[in-house]
Amino acid sequence: MTTIFEQFSDKELIDKINDEPAMFEILIRRNNAALYKTGRSYGYNHEDTQDLMQETFVSAYISLGKFENRSSLRTWLVRIMLNNCFQRRQKFSYKNEISDEIHENSIPMFENQQDTNGKILNRELGTVVEKALITLPLDYRMVFSLREMNGLSVAETAESLNISDSNVKVRLNRAKAMLRQEIEKWYTAEEIFEFNLIYCDAMVNRVMTVIKQINK
Repeated sequence: MTTIFEQFSDKELIDKINDEPAMFEILIRRNNAALYKTGRSYGYNHEDTQDLMQETFVSAYISLGKFENRSSLRTWLVRIMLNNCFQRRQKFSYKNEISDEIHENSIPMFENQQDTNGKILNRELGTVVEKALITLPLDYRMVFSLREMNGLSVAETAESLNISDSNVKVRLNRAKAMLRQEIEKWYTAEEIFEFNLIYCDAMVNRVMTVIKQINK
């Protein structure tokens, strides 16, 4: 069954947001996971990624009239997120070095109904997956994130990163080769850096609060 979050095309959704700003919530919920995975893959921790997501959504709302529908709305948002990630790293280059540390308050990457031992195993392997991805060079890591974790097409990934289609394919193949074989056997790309519902709701509230202030 199609939900309200899936039934509108990009253009239809933008038209509805222009008439009723509260509809921006749909855009947030559609793209929360994609932006979260982008920020985490860039090397930011959970808290910094959430700040970057809020900044990206608010910027998108303000600039919504500039969206020309030449690419997907998700690709456009990812490009804004990538620019924000880059700008923050340039501004706080010494504060945002990629860390091998897994923060205690990072979100659980895997949620399932397995027994306790299974959950412990998943947490341990989830840490391995996260660390393995973070060790990849940024160029390869971002291609892997956009293609395999966010589901962007080759063309959309190329547009987001301003590289050629052939470069996307080459970098993706190299990124996959760099990941250890046992990680690929245990987990699918969609399971990595998931953005759980509790955080999705919180992000909606954060962004919509700012938007309400903008519209006053």
